[in-house]
Amino acid sequence: MPFNGKSGKFKAAIKEVEIGCGEKAIKLGGENVLPFYTFDGEIANAPKVGVMISDKGLQDEVEGVAAYYAGCETIADIAKKAAEMPGADFVALSLESADPNGDDASVESCCETVKAVVEAIDAPLAIIGTGNDEKDNELLVKAAEVAEGKNVLIMSAKEGTYKSVAMSGIQAYHHKVAAESAVDINLAKQLNVLISQLGIPVEDTVMHTGTATAGYGYEYVASTLDRIKAAALAQNDNMLQVPIVTPVASETYGVKETLSSEADAPEWGSRDARAINMEVVTAAADLASGSNAVILKHPASVATIKKMIDELM
Repeated sequence: MPFNGKSGKFKAAIKEVEIGCGEKAIKLGGENVLPFYTFDGEIANAPKVGVMISDKGLQDEVEGVAAYYAGCETIADIAKKAAEMPGADFVALSLESADPNGDDASVESCCETVKAVVEAIDAPLAIIGTGNDEKDNELLVKAAEVAEGKNVLIMSAKEGTYKSVAMSGIQAYHHKVAAESAVDINLAKQLNVLISQLGIPVEDTVMHTGTATAGYGYEYVASTLDRIKAAALAQNDNMLQVPIVTPVASETYGVKETLSSEADAPEWGSRDARAINMEVVTAAADLASGSNAVILKHPASVATIKKMIDELM
């Protein structure tokens, strides 16, 4: 008796969100099948790969990252080089110097950095805050103003910042905003509902549902992403029918396997190779579980994940 496979194509679909302007603008979402299920239906917008850069420059970067940006003297130089990285679809600028628990750089100086990056590249841009709600409430609003007209992705609108970030980012300056929650389908949905209650269309938001580095309780991340996609497509939950963007690099470069020097952990081998492995494994798992875009740092990681996407599409 022949086997007749059941189609996994759904009547519901993830909403399409565009970031950037002009020919280099990218579209996230739009699919009505599970991740990489091209045999069930067309996936018009392949997952995208972003390159994270820091407003602190290249300090403490692993060998491969530092080598790629050799000769870059300013943040504008770094941004241009990131936009040219093989496999890159967009650039993600982290304003980590503004962290009150770190350098506590002023909002004004960070906005000068945003201005320099916006003027230097024509690739789509995401702007990542500090994670400190009080600082981000001011920082991300001002950054949205500086980047007006560029249709950037503001990362992230959280429970303590969504009102100011979403209102300024979307309604005042016409950007897109990522709703950030902590690896929980209910929290993700609740935040999307709260943002929509401000009068903001769901089509102007994406989700950052959180991640962990592979090996660090990652199975909960995978199950959360799976549940979100299932609810969006199989249950037609319109509050979850938005693309997911996952900043992988911010997690993978903060674990001991990537931070430890070769002198401190010689048995682990090359630190550069460890960084690539942690990024690639985590990003691949995020994409397979439902993320529509991942943000990486190492050029080898970007190239590897881009190749994986191309071959699966």
